Amino acid sequence: MPAKKTNNDETLENAGEPTRVGRKRDHTRDADLLEAAILVLAETGYDRMTMDMVAARAKAGKATMYRRWASKPELVLEAIAHMKRNQVDLDNLPNTGTLRGDLLGLFKPKSVEEGELKMKALSGLSSMLAQHQELADATNAVIVEPWTVVNRTLIQRAIDRGEFSKDIDIETLAQVIPSMSAYRTVILRKPIDQAFLTTMIDNVLIPALMNADRSLN
Repeated sequence: MPAKKTNNDETLENAGEPTRVGRKRDHTRDADLLEAAILVLAETGYDRMTMDMVAARAKAGKATMYRRWASKPELVLEAIAHMKRNQVDLDNLPNTGTLRGDLLGLFKPKSVEEGELKMKALSGLSSMLAQHQELADATNAVIVEPWTVVNRTLIQRAIDRGEFSKDIDIETLAQVIPSMSAYRTVILRKPIDQAFLTTMIDNVLIPALMNADRSLN
């Protein structure tokens, strides 16, 4: 007896439209489709979200969706990557002369509506992370690792200018704020605001860097 299909196992067969083999992919609508996916994820959460919902929100055909993404997990991961993509620019990082100033300079206030949308979308990932370890790993690469790279770069710059010892464990400390931010957003379902960032910098990261520095002397 064939297995019962679920929303998580959507295929072209239930999309209701045939696939045109060999048709060249048109990338012009990718951004619209990914933004529609973010909206649906924010509204419904991962479990209730379907590819058909996203197609309807974007006013696109079902086959258009399935030509781009073979499954809902693929679509969601790319949608989150799209949402985060423009937030990390290694070529234009703040350079204030202090690590604290550089880290605070990363915070660029957005509209309340945009911030709430991102929070809701990331919160909608909770069930996906619990169900799929491989997707949890990939989501970490999308959400946490880009900001770890930024923090690693800024901490190394601070070390180079003499703020902290060169023997500090950069890799571990670079993950502190990104990891706590992901926990706050995805698990606690709270936004990342300037007050949170300032608290993490002043009460956690800088003291950890200073303590590590003193322990080496």
